[in-house]
Amino acid sequence: MNSKKLICASVLVLLAAFLGLAQDKNNGAIKGKVRVERGSAAGVAVILRQEDREIMRTTTDKKGDFVLSRVNPGIYGVTLRKPGLAVGSIEKIEVRAGQTRALGDHLFLKIDEGSIAFIKGSVFSEGGRLVRGVRVELAKIVDANSTQKLDARITDEDGAFVFRLPPEPAKYRVTLKAEGSEPVTKDVEVESAAVYRVSLTLKSNPK
Repeated sequence: MNSKKLICASVLVLLAAFLGLAQDKNNGAIKGKVRVERGSAAGVAVILRQEDREIMRTTTDKKGDFVLSRVNPGIYGVTLRKPGLAVGSIEKIEVRAGQTRALGDHLFLKIDEGSIAFIKGSVFSEGGRLVRGVRVELAKIVDANSTQKLDARITDEDGAFVFRLPPEPAKYRVTLKAEGSEPVTKDVEVESAAVYRVSLTLKSNPK
């Protein structure tokens, strides 16, 4: 009895393998790699569609790679979505039976500027001139007695700097540090996705 069961099980396994192979020959696949302007490329939703009808979906792995398997031959579009990033799409992707269509690593998603907060500022000298090449640090205000360092920037040729932040309510401290100048700080309260502007003026150390 056990021998008969073993034979039946073996036949079923072989049959499943044969059917799977036949199905792969009748269908195709799409693979690609998603890159992002900032943050992780993992967890990007990859949606396969024909016109407005969703056919299937998957998500990218930690490296941004994805594969859509067992796709019927035809012409498709792919939509890429992840919170905080602009939506991406590719049209007129032809899938042929028994072949894998490689989209390469040209799938690039920029930050959706409407979903993040910006702290933008400029640094001036005491005489009112824009100052380039000075360091501006950003910290999150945890409570009245402590802060958490987050990032730093060097002002560009126009004396400007910018920090990109989550849109959740929080308080931040911007600190200007330059040789021969006292540290200058300003607190910024972020409430939602918007642009928050600050102006910092160098203060010479007292002699």
